[in-house]
Amino acid sequence: MLLPPAAALTFKIADDVLPLIHKILEVSKSKAKKSVDLFLHSNGGSGTAPWRIVNLIREYTNKFTVIVPHHAFSAATLIALGADHIVMHKMGCLGPIDPSVTNAFNPAHPQNPGQLIPISVEDVSAYFALIKEDIGVPHEDELIKAVIALTDKIHPLALGNVQRSHKQSRMIARKLLRKHMPEQEREHEIDMLIENLKSNLFYHGHPISRSEARVDLKLKVEDASAGLEPLVWNLYEEYERELLLAEPFNPVHEWDIRQTPLATPPPPPTTQDILAQIQILNQMGVGIGGGLTEKQVVDLAAAILPHVAGAASQGGGNKVRVNEIKGAFLESTDFSNVFVSDFTFEKERVNTQQGSQDLFKQEVLWQRWQLEA
Repeated sequence: MLLPPAAALTFKIADDVLPLIHKILEVSKSKAKKSVDLFLHSNGGSGTAPWRIVNLIREYTNKFTVIVPHHAFSAATLIALGADHIVMHKMGCLGPIDPSVTNAFNPAHPQNPGQLIPISVEDVSAYFALIKEDIGVPHEDELIKAVIALTDKIHPLALGNVQRSHKQSRMIARKLLRKHMPEQEREHEIDMLIENLKSNLFYHGHPISRSEARVDLKLKVEDASAGLEPLVWNLYEEYERELLLAEPFNPVHEWDIRQTPLATPPPPPTTQDILAQIQILNQMGVGIGGGLTEKQVVDLAAAILPHVAGAASQGGGNKVRVNEIKGAFLESTDFSNVFVSDFTFEKERVNTQQGSQDLFKQEVLWQRWQLEA
């Protein structure tokens, strides 16, 4: 499963992969019974999808390995937690599992009102840690003022969603680890691992190398063998080329290359053009007023000419359409499924605190998985 990061496009692990995974495992039941290896590269996604994905895979096998070529962050790290073994390339890294959540009550993006700002669970926790520990506010009434100040900026139901997601993330991580750490005496080890992955790394983007995962977090991480490592990287580079991973999506660039070039300015109208246009105006019942000089008649006809006869398109517009952008692959030895998107970008000139700027609104027209030949 390969889902790339993107600057303006977001492709996330979600429940829509489950029917495809089910189909792959059903067709390959005998192979899956021996073992399932999942080649995983993703920035993350749904907080509940990892639980369903791991459970589905474990319906078919008792030996589940996740292979990490580059990075498997957030929800992808949760999937890795549910594996018996995690095999990492030297370029591979995992990430913290504290979620960033969005619901209808999240604040609007100040520069793009059509988008909502995700709220990080750990950002909210860090805010109160700052108030209590760093600033040193011990009194309950002062803490209540800090809560009120926060709810002035963020809807209380958005904050409630943060707390709910925080508990859900911990619960899912615990359940996934228990898949291969069932002994009751290891419960403390599970608690410490979850705490490290959720809070003790402080920053959601912190990259956890294979040595850190193995030594500090006590995860079942293995280095890719000398024979496997180049194969893992070669496969990653194939996906990198196919999904343009080395070329982050830039709406300004896409806008520029998809705009219709400005037409070549038309040549000045000839006398015949002007006379023909005057005849057209007469047929339309538009007369030329008396008392105009010859030059005024020519200038008037030349000015009206493009509007009556039709001017060449000046191209541009304020919206472009982009079709079949590949965002993810879900493949096996039997199937190759690719996730593609069609969408439009609309450019608007808006006034911001930094001055007048061009902003881009993205509208998704159609997203779907399709079978590649």
